[in-house]
Amino acid sequence: MTADAPPELVQLLTPEGERVEHPDYDIDLTPEEVRSLYRDLVLVRRIDLEAVALQRHGELGIWASLLGQEAAQIGSGRALTDDDMAFPTYREHGVAWCRDVDPVKLLGLFRGVNHGGWDPAEHNFHLYTIVIGSQTLHAVGYAMGIQRDGGDGATIVYFGDGASSQGDVNESFVWASVFNAPIVFFCQNNQWAISEPIEKQSRIPLYRRANGFGFPGVRVDGNDVFACLAVTRQALKNAREGQGPTLIEAFTYRMGAHTTTDDPTRYRVASELEAWKLKDPIERVKAYLFKNELADQEFFDAVDAEAEKLGADLRRRCVEMPDPTPMAMFEHVYSSEHRQLDEERTAYAGYLEGFES
Repeated sequence: MTADAPPELVQLLTPEGERVEHPDYDIDLTPEEVRSLYRDLVLVRRIDLEAVALQRHGELGIWASLLGQEAAQIGSGRALTDDDMAFPTYREHGVAWCRDVDPVKLLGLFRGVNHGGWDPAEHNFHLYTIVIGSQTLHAVGYAMGIQRDGGDGATIVYFGDGASSQGDVNESFVWASVFNAPIVFFCQNNQWAISEPIEKQSRIPLYRRANGFGFPGVRVDGNDVFACLAVTRQALKNAREGQGPTLIEAFTYRMGAHTTTDDPTRYRVASELEAWKLKDPIERVKAYLFKNELADQEFFDAVDAEAEKLGADLRRRCVEMPDPTPMAMFEHVYSSEHRQLDEERTAYAGYLEGFES
């Protein structure tokens, strides 16, 4: 694989920071909106880097980095309205940021102190899904519920190129198409499903799979926050207006490891990584702001200082998170009394008492 842009790619901002037009997708952003997107990108990367450092220091059990995928997540996340519902995998830290989920609540899951510490209904952002691809079926069901309730929103569901081979994902395509569900399938094609390259997932571009299910697909430059915002905004608008599902393939690259337990040097070459560094989603927005005199060095310094403050606050609050009691695992399992769970709770309590002096 190469870092060259495929000819069918929707791109509005080149890696050099040059604004380009597209016949089907365009977006009119104010200088303040561009600066806000840049801030999002920088702060989300800082959250991610801090989480990786926390894992390396033993404060998290594992972490799935979004490094390199910030534009795909911020662009799509900022396209959502208050009526829309997002279904993530376990890497959508940028989308969580856009939905006002406190970053420290993301860390709780990976620290092992909770099962996801935010209210999905409050943020219209569901809990992280570890089982690969299963959230696509959940999202289609939710979208069909919106449809039947006469709601104004749509759903968006995130998954990776590796998940596109899962049966659940393909079944969700069938259901969404047949029932014309108001949903956007957002595939972050970061080129690697752990150690398997995209060539092992599909012989055609992933966005073209949508044709076989009867709905449109589009490939967008996943490192271009302008294009990701424009394409996702249009797809969500179409869904809300009753035009059914869309598959968006955000063509990006996973700059880091699959998770902190992975060693990508065992299966990919350094030259590939270096080629994609030239397409960094943050640097291209920074170049655009500089070239068009939309921001000065004082602005960039202020964002960097805010990022450092955010990282320090996140680190402090992470290590201060209290450990749950052993018996807490039995809470919130069922909404009502459950005989088997009660028996297991009693047995486990007796087991723990055996350690008391």
